[in-house]
Amino acid sequence: MKRYLYIVSALILAGSALVGMTGCDKAAAFNVNDVASDPAAYAGTITITGVMGGTSRMDPKVFGIMDLKELKCTTPGCNKVFIPVRSAGPVPALGDEVRVTGSFKTDAGGYIFAAEKVKVVKNHKLGG
Repeated sequence: MKRYLYIVSALILAGSALVGMTGCDKAAAFNVNDVASDPAAYAGTITITGVMGGTSRMDPKVFGIMDLKELKCTTPGCNKVFIPVRSAGPVPALGDEVRVTGSFKTDAGGYIFAAEKVKVVKNHKLGG
């Protein structure tokens, strides 16, 4: 009977350890609307999910991401909030849903998100 209890206990312990480790690699991501109102409140490395909505004319490595909820707004009067993102790598295409990981830096015009990693999740086919 004791041997049976040891085996069951070991299996339960191993199972709970596996369940606990499955989410270790995935950081919780913020939405654009979560961080846009006060970027200074987010120190250190964070991940933001958004949709690429445009690029900077002055710097080809800077693009803007908007909240996923903004895709539902189809009227011309939408007040879309964009977070400027500077990427060292390739810039995603218009409409790409992205997960950007990095940190906010102060820039001449305010804050800019310096992305260390840009991952394209899918494309939403903006503009037609």
